[in-house]
Amino acid sequence: MLMIRMICLIAVIIGAEESCFAQDVAKLVEPRDETIYPFNGRDLTGFTTWLRPEDRLADAKVYGVTDGMIHISGEGMGYLATVNAYQNYHLSFEYKWGERTDGSKFVRNSGILLHAVGPPGNARDTWMSSIEVQLAQGCEGDFIPIQGRDANGDVIPVSFTANSIRGADRRPRWNEAGNPEEFTKSQLWWNKHQVGFQELRDTRGEHDVASPLGEWTLVECICRGDRITVKINGKTVNQCYNVFPTAGQILLENEKNEIFFRNMKIQPLAEEDSKSVEMREVHAK
Repeated sequence: MLMIRMICLIAVIIGAEESCFAQDVAKLVEPRDETIYPFNGRDLTGFTTWLRPEDRLADAKVYGVTDGMIHISGEGMGYLATVNAYQNYHLSFEYKWGERTDGSKFVRNSGILLHAVGPPGNARDTWMSSIEVQLAQGCEGDFIPIQGRDANGDVIPVSFTANSIRGADRRPRWNEAGNPEEFTKSQLWWNKHQVGFQELRDTRGEHDVASPLGEWTLVECICRGDRITVKINGKTVNQCYNVFPTAGQILLENEKNEIFFRNMKIQPLAEEDSKSVEMREVHAK
């Protein structure tokens, strides 16, 4: 099964004629010697844009650049996608909420979608098959597997495993000492997600490590082999392994809330991380 999955993944990324998940060709990049800056600070040349069909207004300027920052207006739902696909990398960026919200009582919401594969908008006409790192208030660092469909209508499998424990609310939270659990549809909460947290706009959980409203929050996603580690403002908040897919495009989510991104960079893995990837590859053969 693992070998079949890997063959499918390779076909997805390089755009083979008879790929398991047919899609537009996305060049697969692995940063090795230098840092990659997908955002040039002037325009969105390094990205493609997507809005779900009902949100495609001719006069809407949903995605743009303001004062050297990526600006998502918060109108409709969709994403900005890196033109290239990536594997084995250290992604870092900062985000800050804008003023516009969807008007609901729920928290401001966005996310970073990692290892995105398949045709544009293949998950409910809105996202791509991927693993989401949540940026929603109080939920910063949660993992969500997003399964979509390929061009033939077949499900694109997305999954990961994590060591987790369950609080009084029975929700799984990452914990290194917890029990291994596979996730294919359900959400894995970050390690100190407050039990009973009410998702009300601009509220904070008791142990939140994201910056207060109006300030910049630093996010790091370390993707090495089949493992993803997430840090928020320098603190490790979540980790998973046995990840599938292990490579793909990176999506900045638009979910009806205004948000700004800056200082986005994709760095090579630290030397010790690279060695650990090589060792896993050797043992897998």
